[in-house]
Amino acid sequence: MKAVLSRASARWRKPGRRWVVPGAVLLGAAAGAGYGLVQTPQYAATSYVIVVPAEKSDPAAAVGFATAYGRVALDLAVTGDAPVWAGVSARTLRESVQTATSPDAPMIAVTARSPQPSKAVAMADGVARALVVNSTHAQGGTGVKVLPFSRATAPTAPVSPSAPLAAMVGGSAGGLIGSLALLVRPRRTGSGERYAAVPGPAGAQSQAAAQAPRPETV
Repeated sequence: MKAVLSRASARWRKPGRRWVVPGAVLLGAAAGAGYGLVQTPQYAATSYVIVVPAEKSDPAAAVGFATAYGRVALDLAVTGDAPVWAGVSARTLRESVQTATSPDAPMIAVTARSPQPSKAVAMADGVARALVVNSTHAQGGTGVKVLPFSRATAPTAPVSPSAPLAAMVGGSAGGLIGSLALLVRPRRTGSGERYAAVPGPAGAQSQAAAQAPRPETV
């Protein structure tokens, strides 16, 4: 009777399995909403440049040089005057700017992120301008040049997730974690043990020998 009461008391103190997933969803949504409220909004601006072949150059080489320029864009910008044009440090420029190229078109997209929309525009245009200047100096050896295609425009809305969106993502993640926790939780047997004891081969033989009827002695 005492053992039964202790097990009932333990079950009363611990939350039921049916509350694991809803609780995880609520915790995840609260954490996501808190993150969305305290984070600094980030704005993104993108500037585009295009690589064109010079006279008597292979047009197909422009795509390859576009990929090469996209990989070294930040190095060329940092060693050049891009930090001065953007009004930021070289470290900020490296951490805030990303480039993307296409395997089908000789175009480079320069995207910058900043809490200030005007600063994001300045960094994107600064890196694009550095590519144009560098390609002009190296045109004799590469046979291609980089030209401005589209300047960055001031963003009107942040690209960072808002508080409702962050809460939705956090709630989904919490529900997934709670469901996984239920799946990996060890099952209990009817006797209250976590795992049912399965005897090994030697143990099974000894148990069978112990349960076998013994011959009566006269």
